[in-house]
Amino acid sequence: MLNAEYADLLKLSPSERLLLVQDLWDSLNEEDIPLTDSQKQELDRRKAAFQANPSSGRSWEEVQRRIIDRHG
Repeated sequence: MLNAEYADLLKLSPSERLLLVQDLWDSLNEEDIPLTDSQKQELDRRKAAFQANPSSGRSWEEVQRRIIDRHG
């Protein structure tokens, strides 16, 4: 349930709300988003796997293309 203080935000169009969410997300710093120990371990595992085999990764452009191909 949205706090009554922010109820006017629901009057924004979906695209305006999405832009607001993006702006809010972009305003956060790395230290504002705490990770659990299991998340840190998974990131460390993935980093080590990538460092062991850098060619196993995909470029951001390839990832975007795959998402668009799958979901339009």
